[in-house]
Amino acid sequence: MLSYSKEDQRSSTNLKKELTRRLIVRALIQIAAIITFFSITLVVGKLICAQYTWYDDESLYNILKYFEYNAPFIAIVFCFIGVIIVLLSAWRKSLGYLDNVLEATENIYHNDRELIKLPTELIEVENKMNQIKLNVRENERATKEAEQRKNDLVVYLAHDLKTPLTSVIGYLSLLRDERQISEELQEKYLTISLDKAERLEDLINEFFEITRFNLSTLTLELSRVNLTRMLEQIIYEFKPMFLEKNLQCTLHSDSNITMMFDVYKMQRVFDNLLRNAVNYSFENSTIDITIRQKENTVVIVFNNHGNTIPEEKLQRIFEQFYRLDTSRTSKSGGAGLGLAIAKEIVELHRGEILAHSENEIITFEVRIPLL
Repeated sequence: MLSYSKEDQRSSTNLKKELTRRLIVRALIQIAAIITFFSITLVVGKLICAQYTWYDDESLYNILKYFEYNAPFIAIVFCFIGVIIVLLSAWRKSLGYLDNVLEATENIYHNDRELIKLPTELIEVENKMNQIKLNVRENERATKEAEQRKNDLVVYLAHDLKTPLTSVIGYLSLLRDERQISEELQEKYLTISLDKAERLEDLINEFFEITRFNLSTLTLELSRVNLTRMLEQIIYEFKPMFLEKNLQCTLHSDSNITMMFDVYKMQRVFDNLLRNAVNYSFENSTIDITIRQKENTVVIVFNNHGNTIPEEKLQRIFEQFYRLDTSRTSKSGGAGLGLAIAKEIVELHRGEILAHSENEIITFEVRIPLL
């Protein structure tokens, strides 16, 4: 569905006024031309007639005298007829424009590469309609790609749900049926079952995440927050994940930076970025988080050491349902919504989020203006 901004509406109104003005100006010029032609004809005719000697018994003389005597009335009649002809011509011209525009409107939604062609007088309309057609085509392409990614995601998640569920059922069945299992094996099976159950919980949460992302509109509840202290707390909560890969996380900040933002939503942004840094970091490496203030903007940079992300993937990394890791066996694979939601939250704060990757260093940069 296309939506039109106030600027588009103003542009359309101005375009209508311009077309109306052109038609009126053209009609006035044609009327003036008719009056001028008629006036010149009268003057030239009178001058020519003055060169001859006329007699009362000549029929042509009587006709010319009749025209001379009734010249004002005849002039009005001819001018009136001329005006009617001009107005009918302008009316037919406007109907022709309308037919051209209606035909072009049908062509907007045709899935072809042929651009709309209109008469020269409608060049502004032509440009506008071609822009709309290009936007429609781009929106259709993006919608199809998003729908395909979403369908693939449902298939992948269904597969992912089945795999750990099968493992849980299998190990619990062993514990129920095998009475002679040692305590060590029982502990092992229970641990595996718990891990798989937690994985199931994560996947179910992803389903809810998809629903929330599609059905809710994000709004901000701003409050003043100490950004440095907030990131210190988030880093502390991630310590168990750091230990699993023997990662070191360091926060660099010149001073305690306090700013206005939605604390819960920005916590979600930083949580997603730090989780990605952990998932895509080499073992025994470091994660560096830097906070700095540049005039009226706060910049938060997340750096981690991992496989370089190709440029074509970087360009799509903030798309909904896009996953860097397409392997379904990886624990790092999520629904592909974390970065898309993070981008939306940052942009709601009138900021921007950027991604870079080279020389096995992955960088995410968040820029938020001071409100």
